[in-house]
Order: sequence, then C-alpha cells, then structure tokens
Amino acid sequence: MRHWAEGFDDDDDDEQLVRPYTITSGRTAPERADLTLITLLTTVPDITPRAALAARRMQPEHRTILAMCREPKAVVEVAAELGLPVSLTKILIGDLVDSGQMWARAPRPFTRPGGLPDMTILEAVRDGLRQL
Repeated sequence: MRHWAEGFDDDDDDEQLVRPYTITSGRTAPERADLTLITLLTTVPDITPRAALAARRMQPEHRTILAMCREPKAVVEVAAELGLPVSLTKILIGDLVDSGQMWARAPRPFTRPGGLPDMTILEAVRDGLRQL
C-alpha cells in the first residue's frame, strides 16, 4: 500500500493534511480509550452479513487492516505497515471493532496473579538478548 503522502509536492504542506482527514471522515481523535500501542488485533473469522455490507462501504485502509490482521498484530505494527500515524490508525481500527469485524484485546499480563513477574518470560528475554 502506498503511503498517504506519496505524490504530494514537499513545498505544499497543506495538501498533506487533507488525505488523513478524509480517511477518518473528519475525525481527529480515536473514540476508543482501550486501544493502546500494544493492543492485539485479530480479524473476526466469520462476519455477519451486516458487517460484510459495511465492509464494502469502508475506506481501502479499513480493508487493508482487515487483511493484515488475519494473524494477530499490535496496533503499532498495523500503523507501521500502513505508513499512517498511530492516532489515525486507532480511529480506523475503532471503526472495525465497533462494526464487529475485528477483535481487540490487551496483551497477556507479564505478572503472575501474586504480582511477581513470570520468570520464564524474563529468562527468555535474557537468553534472546545474549544471542544478539
């Protein structure tokens, strides 16, 4: 997918701001507070007919996000692959979650129920860093 700013002259900064604004139908801030950079996203495998109809009316970026998230991805990964600002990407993802086409969930906790970190995760990170 091409970056939204490709093809614009570097001298004309005003035009670069128009495209993201139109992608989100004029919205400038995400409505969902639960979408963080590390929120995991997955496309719903079987969408309803209503959701399928809504998908046809969406922006190409919405459809690209759905295709990308067949395997779980973090919000920040989606934004990076799209080449769009994170805030804009969160708005698009919020549309998909609200329409029932995508699931969003917080990553698994790093700590055990008692509040202590899981040592197997820490050891795996340590071992991976040593291999670098």
